[in-house]
Amino acid sequence: MALPHAQPDDVVDLLPAPGAAAETVSVSLLRTARLQLMRLVLPGGHHMPEHTVPGELTLQCLQGQVVVGTPQGPRTLSAGQLVALAGGEPHDVRATEAAVLLLTLLHPTAS
Repeated sequence: MALPHAQPDDVVDLLPAPGAAAETVSVSLLRTARLQLMRLVLPGGHHMPEHTVPGELTLQCLQGQVVVGTPQGPRTLSAGQLVALAGGEPHDVRATEAAVLLLTLLHPTAS
């Protein structure tokens, strides 16, 4: 059964409940025709291989630390920092310690 997405005007908790980080999984929080918000929960040492997505995105570190590999070189993100990537830009993500990230993705419109 799919988890329900938040709706516009809903309040969304971005961080896992205290003490629940180990059981918390990545989840899509909100999805509209143009916008998607996802909470990514990565254990320390986890590596997401290089990939691309069609739309522009931001990756914001809420807890922990990650290194985002980009064509311009690695970008280290700690809590409170974010990076923006162009649509189609190849990137990978490595959690140097357990991390919680907020991914904001803009879906391209059909022409």
